[in-house]
Amino acid sequence: MKLSDFHYELPESLIAQFPPEQRGNSRLLCLNGNAGDLKDEHFSSFIDKVNENDLLVFNNTKVMPARLFGQKQTGGRVEILIERLLDDYQVLAHVRSSKSPKPGGKLTLEGGHEVEVLDRQDALFVLQSSGQAFLSIMMDKGHMPLPPYITRQDGNDDQSRYQTVYAEKTGAVAAPTAGLHFTDEMLEKLNDKGVRSVFVTLHVGAGTFQPVRVDNLDEHQMHKEYVELDQQVVDAVQETRYRGGRVIAIGTTSVRSLESAASTGTLQVYQGDTQLFIRPGFRFNVVDVMLTNFHLPESTLLMLVSAFVGYENIMQAYQHAVEQQYRFFSYGDAMWLEKRN
Repeated sequence: MKLSDFHYELPESLIAQFPPEQRGNSRLLCLNGNAGDLKDEHFSSFIDKVNENDLLVFNNTKVMPARLFGQKQTGGRVEILIERLLDDYQVLAHVRSSKSPKPGGKLTLEGGHEVEVLDRQDALFVLQSSGQAFLSIMMDKGHMPLPPYITRQDGNDDQSRYQTVYAEKTGAVAAPTAGLHFTDEMLEKLNDKGVRSVFVTLHVGAGTFQPVRVDNLDEHQMHKEYVELDQQVVDAVQETRYRGGRVIAIGTTSVRSLESAASTGTLQVYQGDTQLFIRPGFRFNVVDVMLTNFHLPESTLLMLVSAFVGYENIMQAYQHAVEQQYRFFSYGDAMWLEKRN
């Protein structure tokens, strides 16, 4: 398949610029990959779709206020987007300025924090802080790294709303957006119903928003993202299979974590980077059902959901969503997808 196969027309008016007034007050488009039928529901019906033998897999990554502003020694303005914490005082970051900074150059951030450019790794820069730890700098002067299709400045509400209620492990520069629909109340109801939940960690990188630049998908190289999946998750999946339950991944990041850890055919403990590219023809070893938001045209995430429920099914579903004026992308509505066998 070609990149152009994954194009669809989306009116800008359907791109959600703000979260719903109340978390979880979203629509839910349901698609069965085998039958291909569509149902328009509300996210509140999620709890009725899940059985007590099922397993929910959430991504507990926490979004960093990773966007920083400052200036070079020459006075030129710079915008920094921290991609990854290497340690307390070193990071990999995107640096936007009129001219790329050179190793040895100093950048002064808002608040007077000074960092040095140590090295360049492809499109990213290694930055070092000689004073405060980078997390402390971000908490002091950082902005939430809203996606490029949200065309406004981040506000105070984004500090909480562009974050899942169960976020725990700091390291992401984008939210695992399917999880944004869940409230503490719904999680409590799921627990009371007897549904088991486990957590993986995938620190979502800015690469998730980068366009695919080749039409031949065989030539595309996926960006790296860090994954942690422990023995508790492995055991829970095995027990779920034994009970006849389903593994329900909350978001494409949970899917990518589980399937990366099962790339040999058997789910195993996993810690490290993944560059797994899931597209039509991929065989899923773990996930039975997926909750996800709507994804950008020609994106690798649209290819992932196409692989899960079938290309024709997903493209028809997206056309339906446009016609029915669903809200798209990070702050938008959700989909319930049952895998095509």
